[in-house]
Parts: sequence; structure tokens; C-alpha cells
Amino acid sequence: MRSIPRISTVLVCLSYFQAGIACARQPSAMHPQIFPKVTIAGSEVRTLKSTATGRDNDLYIHLPSNYSRDTTKKYPVLYILDGQWDFKLMDSVLGGLVYDKFVPEMILVGITYSGENADYEGLRAMDYTPTATREVKGSGNGPKFLKFLKSELIPFIEANYRADSSHRVLQGSSYAGLFTLYAMFAEPGLFSAYLSASPAVPYDNRYAFKQEAEYARAHKDLPVKLFLAVGGLEGLTEPVKEFMRTLQSRGYQGLKLETRVIEGERHAGNKPETFNRGLRFLFSD
Repeated sequence: MRSIPRISTVLVCLSYFQAGIACARQPSAMHPQIFPKVTIAGSEVRTLKSTATGRDNDLYIHLPSNYSRDTTKKYPVLYILDGQWDFKLMDSVLGGLVYDKFVPEMILVGITYSGENADYEGLRAMDYTPTATREVKGSGNGPKFLKFLKSELIPFIEANYRADSSHRVLQGSSYAGLFTLYAMFAEPGLFSAYLSASPAVPYDNRYAFKQEAEYARAHKDLPVKLFLAVGGLEGLTEPVKEFMRTLQSRGYQGLKLETRVIEGERHAGNKPETFNRGLRFLFSD
């Protein structure tokens, strides 16, 4: 009876051999093999506690390849909301764009929340929404999160890294895209450029439209670059297209605007093309 498992293993290996597949002895269930984890080269994680929001934020930071060699050069900084999802994507997108010489090398800062079991959906719904609603628990922390960016995160990055303060870019999608637009109208000079993907403009009875209209009543200029996009097959397609038309009709002085509908894509699938096209536009000069 003791030989049966051994015979079974031989038969399995023989079948693999006949199929042209190498057969290796499987590790014991009690002693599984441990392999090294994949990491993103050139990246590091910092943690920053915010007094504005009361939360601990993890910062995923990727430095340019020649950062340690040229110790005098300063770099643009791309601040990526929802870093837990989009930092990895942006590392890949940026690498291709730098290789093809569409954009310069820059520092990536992915912003997320600390802890192994962080409730990303719940926390982002709190921090990325500019107003409180009954439908979204804990919503309305947008002003506090913007204060965190302005008074804590940006000073931290610019004190610890060679960041070019004249080239700050804020990027976000969905709720984070809504926050990106909110930040642009609330503090237009805080960042030089904004990239908003599928922003949740219907939120709170179309708050984004109201904020823009209020800004337009008091300002004729909006001296920033904005790339605004949405998937062609998602629920936000028509509201975002309406918001695009509103911005285009204002004629803000100094606003450099590009809009795009990513045909054939939905809410999440449009991000690779949106982020690629967005960075190319924002750094086109």
C-alpha cells in the first residue's frame, strides 16, 4: 500500500513527459516552497499621518531612473489618487511614454491608505467626495483631504525629494476624478495640471456642475491644463460629456483643455488609454 502514492506520481510524471512537459517533485503540503515577491523597481513606501483627516496614508513613490546620478535636477510630480489600484498602472504607462520621448521623467506619488485590510472603497468615498450625502456613509471629507494635500503631503514630498513645485499634476478616476475637478476649482493654482477620468459628476445632485457655475460667476480665467475623459459605454458617459461641453462653452482664459471619449470602454477599462493620452497632453509643451 505504501507504494501506491509513489506509483501515482510516476504515472503523472510519465504522462507529463509524454506531453513534453518537465515534471518536478511537488513540495510537501506541510512545507510549501516560498518564492520572492515581485516588487516595482525604483519604488519605495512611505507612511504619512494626516492631522487634517486623522488617517494614516501610505505613499507609493517611484523615482526617475537617473535620480541618484544627477543630484541637481528637479522633476515634475504626478500625484496619483487611488494609488492602491493605479500606481502599478501608471508606472507601466509612464515607462512607455518616457521611452518614446512623449513625456519627461517624473516622480510618481501614489496615495492610498495604511493597513493590510484597509477599506479602500469606504475610505475613498469619504475623502474624495466634496459634500456629505445620506447615500454615501461618511462622505464629505473632500475639503479636509484637500487640506492634507496642500498643507501636509506636498510639503512632505518637496522637502524630501527633488520635486519641481511648478509642475505638479493631480490625477484621479471616478470619485477620485470628481475630487480632481473639485480641487481644480477650489485651489486652481495648487497644481499646474489635472487629469480627471470618468469623474462622478452626478454626485450630490450634480455638485460638480454647481461648483463650476459658481466659479464661472466669479472668474474669467482658469490658468491650468485639464485632460478630461470618459468611457463610451459607461453610465457616466452622458453626464461627463455634458460637463465637457459646459467647460468648452465658458472660454476660460488660460485654460488648456482636451476632452476624449474612449470608445468601446466602460468605467474601469478606459483608464489605460485615458492616463496615456492624458499625460501626453499635459506634458505636450
